[in-house]
Amino acid sequence: MDTTTSREDLVARAAEIAPLIAKHAAWSEENRRLHDEIIEAFGTAGLLRMRAPQRYGGHEADLSTVKEVITQVGRGDGSAAWTLSVWSICSWLVGLFPDEAQDEVFANPDARVCGLLSPGGMGTPADGGLVVNGRWQFNTGALQSDWNSLIVVAPMPDGQMAPVMALAPTSELQIIDDWHTSGLRGTGSVTTAARELFIPAHRLLPMGPVLHEIYASKANADSAVYRTPMLLTAATTTAGTVLGLAQAAKEAFFERLPSRKITYTAYESQREAPLTHLQVAEAVLKLDEAEFHADRAASTLDAKSRAGQAWTLEERARVRADLGRMVELAKGSIDTLKSASGASSIYNGVSLQRIARDIEALSLHAILHPDTNYELYGRILAGLEPNTLYI
Repeated sequence: MDTTTSREDLVARAAEIAPLIAKHAAWSEENRRLHDEIIEAFGTAGLLRMRAPQRYGGHEADLSTVKEVITQVGRGDGSAAWTLSVWSICSWLVGLFPDEAQDEVFANPDARVCGLLSPGGMGTPADGGLVVNGRWQFNTGALQSDWNSLIVVAPMPDGQMAPVMALAPTSELQIIDDWHTSGLRGTGSVTTAARELFIPAHRLLPMGPVLHEIYASKANADSAVYRTPMLLTAATTTAGTVLGLAQAAKEAFFERLPSRKITYTAYESQREAPLTHLQVAEAVLKLDEAEFHADRAASTLDAKSRAGQAWTLEERARVRADLGRMVELAKGSIDTLKSASGASSIYNGVSLQRIARDIEALSLHAILHPDTNYELYGRILAGLEPNTLYI
């Protein structure tokens, strides 16, 4: 596959498979994992290798491209978009590891790598690596992934305990099938566990340097794609899921609108009602505003990485705030349209009910939660130091 595939081409490919994704959305939700045809379509369209390095046949796409691609996927199904966003994040994370680890993972450039950014286990030093034990919840896509990026706490050379990223084949982990949720059911975000699992040194990456943009890969050192801050990159990669859900809600509402009336009123057509005019205007404007904040976050990351510019704390915190605002606005847009859709929208066959549950789940995610991100931004604006390392 051509490794110089353009943004427009990748976005077009994603838009082309969105109907197939939508067709299988109910199956994915019921079975709590993506339908195999969705994963096959991701691979055929080249979406699984969006963030893989070009030297392995990947696209090495920037964040603005990833955001737009995942937005198109999200129009079909939020669970499919969220899973693709996690695979994209973790594929990018592999690009930060020592090159030997990349050779191992990207022997298949379409390798599906899932993972988390919060510690769930401990690492004990052993000859040539760490022995890992632990449990990791919310492990999106683990049921259908080849590799898993885990965070363990392990002793550093100075004796201090610190988080370390560890890459393991998913086949070496125990799967605990506990993903029974109200939203994003199709992501299969199960718990994984490791017991006395050896991880060799080349598949370990201490988080301390990573949080300061000091990465282990030599081959990717000159690539702008692999110079962005880790947490901001991960958070921004998820933006397309949020925007895709809001766009899907808008499309679903207007598709139903011509045939709907407002029960117990004189309005035989809902689109004749002034209330509806106010509701749709508010919802669409909120979506427009959400897109602005997502675009600003992604374009800021892309531009600064290309220019090799240092980041200020305020710039970092503003990206977090942009993403929190994006979620709040997109959820507000969806909530307005869902409220205007009447009781008939609660049927399983109406996509709006699933979209509303999915955006509710997303809005609670720690990396996207509006209040958490606003507080961090306000704290920096007030002249205080951040109260988190994840910035």
